[in-house]
Amino acid sequence: MREGGGPVPEELARRLGTADAVVVGLSAMIGAGVFAAFAPAAAAAGPWLLVSLALAAVVAYCNATSSARLAALYPESGGTYVYGRRRLGPLWGYLAGWGFTVGKTASCAAMALTFGSYALPGLERPLAIVAVAVLTVLNLFGVQRSAGVARIIVAFVLAVLVVVIVVGLTGDDSVTFGWFAYAPGTGRAPGSYPFDVWGVMQGGGLLFFAFAGYARIATLGEEVRDPARTIPRAVGIALAVTLVVYALVAVAALRTLHPELLARSGAPLADLVREAGAGWLAPVVRAGAAVAALGALLALLLGVSRTVLAMARERDLPGVLAAVGPVRQVPRRAELAVGVAVVVLLVVADLREAIGFSSFGVLVYYAIANACAFTLRRDEGAPPRAVPVLGLALCLLLAATLPLASVVAGLAVFAVGLAIYAVRHR
Repeated sequence: MREGGGPVPEELARRLGTADAVVVGLSAMIGAGVFAAFAPAAAAAGPWLLVSLALAAVVAYCNATSSARLAALYPESGGTYVYGRRRLGPLWGYLAGWGFTVGKTASCAAMALTFGSYALPGLERPLAIVAVAVLTVLNLFGVQRSAGVARIIVAFVLAVLVVVIVVGLTGDDSVTFGWFAYAPGTGRAPGSYPFDVWGVMQGGGLLFFAFAGYARIATLGEEVRDPARTIPRAVGIALAVTLVVYALVAVAALRTLHPELLARSGAPLADLVREAGAGWLAPVVRAGAAVAALGALLALLLGVSRTVLAMARERDLPGVLAAVGPVRQVPRRAELAVGVAVVVLLVVADLREAIGFSSFGVLVYYAIANACAFTLRRDEGAPPRAVPVLGLALCLLLAATLPLASVVAGLAVFAVGLAIYAVRHR
């Protein structure tokens, strides 16, 4: 019997090592950031995109450190939903789980649409639905096979990004001046871009969408071998690799494209290689973007389904979703439910709106994670106090500076979640 008198929940199999966990995190972050978040972030921050990237990286570091310490102490599926219940109480755990589930379901839709728009423009929605269906079926065959597919995806995408970075840093830079690119003939010289604090913070909030993939590692805590050692190491490696890649891509993009073109672009890296005089690489870049989006979608579906499993175990979601398959030991019903929810959202989803909405939900999720980490004692592996304090403050600040539509939609969704909680726990 578990605490509270209920039956002991069925456990998932621990099959993932450090390399597998790193790959799962990389597949979520690399695909989301480079091919989806840079354009809206550039629209907010302009040529100060690198400052926004640094801000997002600081927030991600704080959140990753807090999450890794908590995941090592509580190696269960569910991430901050579990930590919130343990450290702050059931309501805070529920809010974290609700924000993550709803926000990351929107992320799944955004990644599916990114795949469709790069792979077959004009038929992106039907193709996105097919992608969600195929990857949901793949996840039903077990997390180890999913991690194996993610490994292939990450290798291919990183190879494409290395080519893009080399081309962007060595190609034609006649339209640039220093790091701050501008369009000849528009009168927009570097000095005409004043430092915009609000824009930089908004850009940081949008770019945080790109870093949030390391949450997949924590939410898979019940399927990782030696979690106290594996999870912190995997989170640190995945975050460091992603930051280096993002920084190099951002420098290459600002060197080759002016801020206005980067902000308007529906395919920034394809435009980058064309502007650099290597237009023949554009189809390769589009293929890399499509594959990266598939990798991110695969990891997102895994992470959301594990949070749904954890919430169903505590009856914050219907208990029928807590079932674990006896043969492959995967939460089949939770995975199917998430897949269906994403398909429904794809009918009405808009890519850029989905990114802002997802960022709001996930920033709230990590604000609660930092609050949980602040309660840890030294013998429980507490991080330095400044880390969760800074992480909590920056999460709330970036959430507040997101586009108004994203903030309003996020607050409305959390209000709905609170109403559901009140009804279920009367």
